Amino acid sequence: MKPMAKDQTEARELTRSERAAIRRLVVGMCANYDPEYGCLPLDCPCYMLNKWWTGAYCKYFQNAVLPLDSVLEAKLTGTNAAFSQKICPVCGAAFIPVTSQAYCSEACQYEGNRRKSRERMRKKRQNKRV
Repeated sequence: MKPMAKDQTEARELTRSERAAIRRLVVGMCANYDPEYGCLPLDCPCYMLNKWWTGAYCKYFQNAVLPLDSVLEAKLTGTNAAFSQKICPVCGAAFIPVTSQAYCSEACQYEGNRRKSRERMRKKRQNKRV
């Protein structure tokens, strides 16, 4: 038996809820899906709608659509979604960061920077008094 690469997980049958979640994502979010024609670039029925096993996925689905559901992505790819999620220090909401993003939104980023500046100036004033 051939050893598997680090990023590959053993193929298994998809559960009913995973298949339903994939269908929901394809029908609702995939830009290549058309209800009348199927997969527009391939001009055939969508491969992901009839998927029963883990393994090969449509590249567009895997890169653009699957990250929208982090829990499903973690189940299918074998990565832990908790490691990819962060908690916003301002509002406490969970979000998936883009690069080294620390806040969930621009409003939270503004508020976080304001709090940091206020604390920095408070320490600066205290050091001057001493």
